[in-house]
Amino acid sequence: MAEQEYCINDGRTPEGFKEAVCIDAMRVYDSCCDKDCLEDLRVYFTTEKQCLIEDAVNVRLRNVEVITVYIDLEPVPFNKGFYSVDMTFFFDVCVDVFCAPATGPIPVNGIAIFNKKVILYGSEGNVKMFSSDYDLDDLDNQSCTTVLPKATVQVAEPIALAARVCDCNPCCDSCCRIPECICKRYGGEFETGHRAKCVYVTIGLFTIVQITRNVQMLIPAYDFCIPGKECVTTSDNPCELFRRIEFPTDEFFPPKVGENTGTNCGCE
Repeated sequence: MAEQEYCINDGRTPEGFKEAVCIDAMRVYDSCCDKDCLEDLRVYFTTEKQCLIEDAVNVRLRNVEVITVYIDLEPVPFNKGFYSVDMTFFFDVCVDVFCAPATGPIPVNGIAIFNKKVILYGSEGNVKMFSSDYDLDDLDNQSCTTVLPKATVQVAEPIALAARVCDCNPCCDSCCRIPECICKRYGGEFETGHRAKCVYVTIGLFTIVQITRNVQMLIPAYDFCIPGKECVTTSDNPCELFRRIEFPTDEFFPPKVGENTGTNCGCE
């Protein structure tokens, strides 16, 4: 692409602004954030772990992590430029199972699934993109690169709120297909049908959903990003590494109320 000359000495450009350059970047066209309290999500276990749940008298929620999120993007009919973002969250749920009142807990891991849908604006495009990165014999992958926007989901660490074990309610449980890669992680197929006892958990979830498109944008350029810090050579001596760590004063003297809270009360 041929470079273009721009007038930058008009008195309105910031100091240090050398030129205007065209870059290829992902622009966020629309986004939303949400705070969901997911109540009574059923936890699915493998056959071996489900036997422990059948004998459980109580459970305690220990930890929840997001394994993956499957995203499906589809245009909204009769509403040009808008897209439906369907998300399927897979959670790794660890619960402590108590099989008798006087026994210790047994940690058991299972899967919880949550589906969410949002509609965001992603603009339109009527062209196909082709790139020199593809192999000449790989025609299918080259042709599938269309102008659909890209949906991304950012998920904070889920908050484990509550867990309970009770008789299963088959009318309220509906499970989607659990991917084979997740089943391999737990060593077998999950019991998704009706069982005598089930575990239900409540999870707090924070998400940000974005729709982005690849666009060309004109931005001001100041200079090349040349690192100003020299690389520090690492050492195998653990004591030398320890001496570089600053003394943790805050750990011994915790801040008082109003100190280092990130709030500004307006006081000088």
